[in-house]
Amino acid sequence: MNDDHQKDLRNDPKALAEKNRRLGLMVLGIVCLMVGLAYASVPLYSLFCRVTGYGGTTQVARALPDRILDRTVTVRFDSNVSDTLDWDFKPEVRTITLHLGERGFIAFHARNRSNETVTGTALYNVSPAKVGPYFNKIQCFCFGEQVLGPEQDVSMPVVFYVDPAMDDDPNLKDVTDITLSYTFFKSGSSALEDATEDFYNSDNGAISTSDF
Repeated sequence: MNDDHQKDLRNDPKALAEKNRRLGLMVLGIVCLMVGLAYASVPLYSLFCRVTGYGGTTQVARALPDRILDRTVTVRFDSNVSDTLDWDFKPEVRTITLHLGERGFIAFHARNRSNETVTGTALYNVSPAKVGPYFNKIQCFCFGEQVLGPEQDVSMPVVFYVDPAMDDDPNLKDVTDITLSYTFFKSGSSALEDATEDFYNSDNGAISTSDF
């Protein structure tokens, strides 16, 4: 049967051309899928983490909660920059103490030290990781890429709150301090892709800064 089919194809150039066209489209589709998955790894990381709170990833909210508790937590801000990005990046203050449900505000300062326009992407999480589902951001530079011109300085605000529901979680009764950590990478760099992959492969979803 197969030998007869091959003979038919050799005797019918149109059928052979159609087969080759389908094969070419199939190969092209596989290549496009692989490229698409590579570029989508960071957006998928963001979506997966925001939905699950995995690895201490914070949540996204549109408004403040309707109650503020007496209980307070101290939030520490940590900033890191990959070697792939010639930027300065730091918080304007290092710690804030606020009540559960209270509006928190912090601005981060970033400066592009290079003489060319550069796009950066920030990965982020909180520790202890179990706080992730209760740490909500209303506004954050980490929601998208940041483009800085040559030697440009910017102030990037973050508006957040710690969900009052955290007080109802018996596993979080001991939490008095939270660290919100950001690491900026050059968008599209292998370092960014590696950090995203390390996040998925780690036991707790932490972003390692040891190789920067």
